[in-house]
Amino acid sequence: MIQPFLTHLRDRAGKAEIIVADGGSTDHTAELATALCHRVVHATAGRAAQLNAGAHAARGEILWFLHVDVRVPTKCLNEIGRITGSPGVAGGFFRIRLPRSQPIYRLTDGFAHYAGLLLGMRCGDHGIFCRRSVFIEVGGFPEVPLMEDVEFFRRLRRRGRVRHSRERIVVSPRRYEAIGRARLTFAYGLIATLYLFGAPLPALAVMYQRSCCDARDRNI
Repeated sequence: MIQPFLTHLRDRAGKAEIIVADGGSTDHTAELATALCHRVVHATAGRAAQLNAGAHAARGEILWFLHVDVRVPTKCLNEIGRITGSPGVAGGFFRIRLPRSQPIYRLTDGFAHYAGLLLGMRCGDHGIFCRRSVFIEVGGFPEVPLMEDVEFFRRLRRRGRVRHSRERIVVSPRRYEAIGRARLTFAYGLIATLYLFGAPLPALAVMYQRSCCDARDRNI
């Protein structure tokens, strides 16, 4: 998965510094990525730890965080520059799209966007980006069992405006198809609701593992 993603990213965002944060994977990710990125950094396994390690290794003034199972829009760097070029903007994100025509996917696309705007929440699939100075001010991604991207996003919003691009990041439907489209959509919505009502993150992490991860995810 890492090689096709990096090839795609180099094609769409070739001017960006590309850093891969490896959390001790056993599938030769670091070796496969070396020729296709500027740097591979080794970090403690875990989303927050890996995201923070990659950010601290970067040299640019704008940090962009991506999952490896997405496809970015052709104008991605122009959009990031346009949004972060406005005074008072702390960061931004992209809308997402699941690449299937079923109604449940269009419902998920729309719900993720409008519910996220209403509730002030955004997950890592949306390609969150921010100024380096703001990243440092908020302390990076909190090392919590779940929702580290949402927590980080909410911290960004307290430091300035966070704007979105209408350009879409295409998100892999693999997990939806492995677990069930309706089941996963409901599970995501339930976890988000419980989070907003203050449910403990360790409990939500257990729920996430049981409801939102297939066998391949559990073995990572």
